[in-house]
Amino acid sequence: MRPEELAALITAEALGLGFQRIGFAPVEPWARHVLYERWLAAGHHGTMDYLAADAVARRDPRALLADARTVVTVALSYAHAEPTPIGPGPHGFIARYARGPDYHVVIKQRLTELARTLSARLGRPIASRACVDTAPLLEREAAHRAGLGFLAKNTMVIAPGLGSYILLGELLLDVEAAPSHEATPRCGQCRACLDVCPTGAIVDAYTLDARRCISYLTIESRGPIPRDLRPAIGDMIFGCDRCQEVCPFNAQAPAGSPLLAPRPGRARPPLVELLGLGAARFRKYVARTAMRRIHRAQLLRNVAVALGNVGGPEAISPLVQALGEPAALVRSHVVWALGQIARRHPDSSAQSALRSHRAMEKDPAVLEELDRFHVEMSV
Repeated sequence: MRPEELAALITAEALGLGFQRIGFAPVEPWARHVLYERWLAAGHHGTMDYLAADAVARRDPRALLADARTVVTVALSYAHAEPTPIGPGPHGFIARYARGPDYHVVIKQRLTELARTLSARLGRPIASRACVDTAPLLEREAAHRAGLGFLAKNTMVIAPGLGSYILLGELLLDVEAAPSHEATPRCGQCRACLDVCPTGAIVDAYTLDARRCISYLTIESRGPIPRDLRPAIGDMIFGCDRCQEVCPFNAQAPAGSPLLAPRPGRARPPLVELLGLGAARFRKYVARTAMRRIHRAQLLRNVAVALGNVGGPEAISPLVQALGEPAALVRSHVVWALGQIARRHPDSSAQSALRSHRAMEKDPAVLEELDRFHVEMSV
């Protein structure tokens, strides 16, 4: 089958599986891999050591499939409507991509099915490898080269007509499909994403410092969230969509794929309710979603920071109860949250609760947070 015919066949089958965009790129070393190396050298990856460990493999897709000749890149949109929070009390914010079923499973299952279908249509076995996010592949570069979208100033991929609320998947094949035309950047002079970033993580056009990114801080980082960045996190407890919310290309984005439809109540969950999740309920809450990326202590840490930012007296009792959590990571952020509420509501019980806990706490990090609060309140 000629490369043009193969590309047409793959496109038809991929669209039939529900993918909304598809593109093709030849397998070769990525020229822009050098930019990735510079990004790593600047330390912008933070504690994501795996990005540096497999940096060499990311230069050439053949590190994943030696006989690969084509990278097929597909996209699904998750641009579903933003709901109004339900019920009283403060609510958290979960990034749109994590509100529905785990996209890793959804996309990989369909890529695997696509490979099986192609093998049957060609009448012979083909070597293939399906990749979704976790494989050492520069997937945004693959999407750009495949004409699926262009690289935006916030480092995301924008697919004109779909926007940037998209999730990518790749299928490496040992057959040659006609390549798509490479996408043309279209951000122009717009800098809306740079200006809106709450923590200044987009340090320059096309350069993201993950160490300041709220998605990194609430998902990838397993340690304390820097104190100076906590107020900027607001109510966000898993990821951040701010740079996408202001992007002009998302203003008229069509409805997202039903394959990634959000679960009821998942977009803006009640913070106090999440703070009370035990181990079993936490496992059920994150099961079969992208939120399984984080541990329970990370989620409670994030919820505590959000309550410190948007909570009122109604959050004091649940936060005091959370001071009994075994993880010092959680307790230290709960102390910070109670301190923030005490500043906003000086007549509340938050300050006395912190004084009482000071006599019982043994962990140095939590004690440091407690002492910092008392010093600041005495000034």
